[in-house]
Amino acid sequence: MRTDDFNFDLPEHLIAQVPLSNRPSSRLLVLNRATRSYEDKHFYDIINYFKPGDVLVRNNTRVIPARLFGTKEETGAHVELLLLKQEGDIWECLVGNARVVKIGTVISFADGELRAKCIEIGEKGIRKFEMMYEGVFLEILERLGNVPLPPYIKEKLEDKERYQTVYAKIEGSAAAPTAGLHFTDEIFEQLKQKGVTILEVTLHIGLGTFRPVDVEDVTKHQMHSEWYHMDQEVADQLNQAKKEGRRIISVGTTSTRTLESVYQKFNEFRGDTDETSIFIYPGYEFKAIDALITNFHLPKSTLLMLISAFADKPLIMEAYKHAVEEEYRFFSFGDSMMIL
Repeated sequence: MRTDDFNFDLPEHLIAQVPLSNRPSSRLLVLNRATRSYEDKHFYDIINYFKPGDVLVRNNTRVIPARLFGTKEETGAHVELLLLKQEGDIWECLVGNARVVKIGTVISFADGELRAKCIEIGEKGIRKFEMMYEGVFLEILERLGNVPLPPYIKEKLEDKERYQTVYAKIEGSAAAPTAGLHFTDEIFEQLKQKGVTILEVTLHIGLGTFRPVDVEDVTKHQMHSEWYHMDQEVADQLNQAKKEGRRIISVGTTSTRTLESVYQKFNEFRGDTDETSIFIYPGYEFKAIDALITNFHLPKSTLLMLISAFADKPLIMEAYKHAVEEEYRFFSFGDSMMIL
């Protein structure tokens, strides 16, 4: 299986630069695996594809202002950090100007209000830093950090909350779980009234989700690990749904990877806090989910590989060709897809 097998032509003007003012007005491509068919809808139509007893699982992670611009104290060289993973005051970061950062290098932000000392060197621009500051780290980050929008978004984001889901609450992500951006409280209320159970898991999105695949052989790609959490109460409800044959529908690839990671680990759902580097590509046997809500993903990305595993690669590529022809909006602020 080659990475190039997951390539497709995408005109640049279809990359959504700004979110729509009304979240559920985005378009929705509904793909049915059983009939190998798809239909064009809008996201507010998604209610019609749920039935009483369904369980919807969403990722309640919240994006932090994870991009920091600072200077190397010794030389004044500019250094950019993207915060990925936290262990107390130690942060794993992706470094923009990594070659100038060695063990012991100190980066200063905002005239020393925050300082970061390099304590470990990883591969491909990864470094670990000890953060030095006074006060509450996340409050300092809120002042000094920037929203880490993907590099293909060139427009300024006027409202930072539009890069958060309406249910975001557990801080720690370097990117948004974008499939959830289309939902509103009103849609969740309609789903509840229809008899749908809504559950939450947490996966803090880091490099595992958005690092590009830079090997030719898909199976040789190494996923970066990401932190996740599932409550025992959530696990109990999911196990009950499985037992009763009710559908588990995940919002996004990150919820999917959390659910599949836990199920693969225990052969059932259990309360669990761990890290996952699960890599799902065609040939993977899904055990946790029955349907998936997702966005339109980058060519050759691990996310496109995941949905190709869930649906069937030729069907996905055909649906993507249709989406391009119909001028759907792609990527983080783009339109959505539901795979039944």
